[in-house]
Amino acid sequence: MSLPDRLSTIVDRFRHAPRDLRVQALLQYAKKVPPLPEDMRNDPSALEQVHECQTPFFLATRVDAGGAVHLFFDAPAESPTVRGFAGILREGLEGAPWRDVVAVPPDFYTGMGLESVVSPLRLRGMGAILARLKRQIEEQVDQVPPESPPRPPS
Repeated sequence: MSLPDRLSTIVDRFRHAPRDLRVQALLQYAKKVPPLPEDMRNDPSALEQVHECQTPFFLATRVDAGGAVHLFFDAPAESPTVRGFAGILREGLEGAPWRDVVAVPPDFYTGMGLESVVSPLRLRGMGAILARLKRQIEEQVDQVPPESPPRPPS
């Protein structure tokens, strides 16, 4: 499985951590989710809800002119598991090239050992979050006109 370097490092750390440390690590990643930028806080339509999550969870993506992905998440502080998922995705994918992000396997998290600390329903929520952000990225990239072919010399 090919993952962006930062996400691969996170997956490996979880995989090799004892069960009780996986829970603590997930909670630490929950704290790494930054607040939304002001423009998104003031415009609820800027975020898309991920209905598959048990918790009210919202996200937005932006692909900048250089092709780097920027991720924005909103979930209640009282939902540390889903916030932890968001923190893992943000830490592992923020600033990565869009092609690398859309190539992340939908079940990348299965090797992390999280099934021993969270429910299958929560894990499916993580998959839904990834699917939604990949779809948003693909929609943005599809809207960019292809580069013009080079003109033949005159």
